[in-house]
Amino acid sequence: MAGDDGSSGSGGGGGGIGEDEVHVQIAGSSKPETSSTNETAPQNTHTKHWHWWLMVAVNIFFLVAGQTASTLLGRFYYNQGGNSKWMSTFVQTAGFPVLFVALYLFRSKSPSTQTTTSNPETSVAKITLIYIALGLIIAADDLMYSYGLLYLPVSTYSLICASQLAFNAIFSYVLNAQKFTALIFNSVILLTFSAALLGVDEDSQGTNGLSRGKYILGFALTLGASATYSLILSLMQVAFEKVIKKETFSVVLNMQIYTALVATIASLIGLFASGEWKTLEGEMHAFSSGRLSYVMTLLWTAVSWQIASVGVVGLIFVVSSLFSNVISTLALPIIPVFAVIFFHDKMDGVKIIAMLMAIWGFVSYGYQLYISDKKARKTSVSVEENS
Repeated sequence: MAGDDGSSGSGGGGGGIGEDEVHVQIAGSSKPETSSTNETAPQNTHTKHWHWWLMVAVNIFFLVAGQTASTLLGRFYYNQGGNSKWMSTFVQTAGFPVLFVALYLFRSKSPSTQTTTSNPETSVAKITLIYIALGLIIAADDLMYSYGLLYLPVSTYSLICASQLAFNAIFSYVLNAQKFTALIFNSVILLTFSAALLGVDEDSQGTNGLSRGKYILGFALTLGASATYSLILSLMQVAFEKVIKKETFSVVLNMQIYTALVATIASLIGLFASGEWKTLEGEMHAFSSGRLSYVMTLLWTAVSWQIASVGVVGLIFVVSSLFSNVISTLALPIIPVFAVIFFHDKMDGVKIIAMLMAIWGFVSYGYQLYISDKKARKTSVSVEENS
């Protein structure tokens, strides 16, 4: 998990593994409370501990379920005759209005930790600029992924996407003061090789009849998208820790809603500027499974992407950008299982090995998380008993 070298005491976005006080502060949605008795302190710490782990589990579920569903629906869209790159980009963020429901349900019942910025107007201006900048970067990233998926075999595409872990490790070290341990390094290597095995296993299928130029373009754009995605995660973590400095789940939803709004507007402009909007009616009528299926595919793809995005941002908020990326990569070997069920893909030995490696990598990182959390709780209780 990444932190900011001991200065995360007032921040809400994760801390370095080995920084003992981090979990207690992140686990609750407010700073650690002081108590006049030694009895209430351990109880508060225990509650915050389980609340933190619950948040981690919920966000993992959102990310894995949302990413798996959106990927399968995206493949279904292309398989049934869809071919609009801008539409594929648009639906990756267009479902953000459903998050207003979650924002209402998870609204804070008590005042949240306020920003430490002395000038509120400056703070609002900074946050607005962050939303706009990240939204535009997300739109560009989504478009690169859309082109990559169009010009590459799915297996090769997944292989290149696995490189995002390596990029994220670099950005986490530079921007988030990520502290690496043997278990974290082991997790990153295993998950990277797990996804790579899927690509090596099926890469012999070739370039799907595309020209070499388009294949190289797809490769470059997907690699660029993976690097950009990792940069986005680290920048979000920096924003949580250095600028926003609030510790409620509504902050996570606000980040997702407003960056998605900017990205959706940018994608919509691209859809009309490119002229692809003129082909959408014909695409819908030519959709193999029918017009209703076309609409529902796009609708649920958009919703699934938002569920995944909440998980991504949520894990950045409560853990770190690297852990969020690890879980995202974990979903890559899981997707073929559902592809076997829905698309009758072949499940061979290499895919099984890839899934086992992914699970091993996930357990490795999870165990490091457990060790760090246990150490943090012991240190916190010791400090509270001596105070």
